[in-house]
Amino acid sequence: MAGVMQGRVTWVNGVTFVGESDSGNSVVMEGGQKNNGIRPMEMILLGVGGCASYDVVGILEKTRQDVVSCHVELKGYRPDAVPAPFEKIEMEFVVRGRDIKEKHVAKAVELSAEKYCSASIMLGKAGVEIVHTYRIEEA
Repeated sequence: MAGVMQGRVTWVNGVTFVGESDSGNSVVMEGGQKNNGIRPMEMILLGVGGCASYDVVGILEKTRQDVVSCHVELKGYRPDAVPAPFEKIEMEFVVRGRDIKEKHVAKAVELSAEKYCSASIMLGKAGVEIVHTYRIEEA
């Protein structure tokens, strides 16, 4: 195996846990009853968005696009059952900048979806339908 990622999740109390990554960062997670932290499924959704956004912004910077801001709006669809894995995730990238070329944004989103974003590729292989769209706003 190419690399090993490690982490630890520690129970704090009730339904609250702290996750610590091997990079030294931590996050509070909670089951949703008290809203003291992010829910684990929310972390998966945000992780996919973060992974893909990292790719899209990096690719746009390499193509010298004048990006002022970029965010991704996420919708994760889950059944009303237990377990409730994601069945579909919609990702809409909103790229704001000056004279942004649509072909570069389209290519950046495509490369992230098909080649670089480990999180979305992994979920896609697990049967989650992932939909990527984009919108360009002039700054």
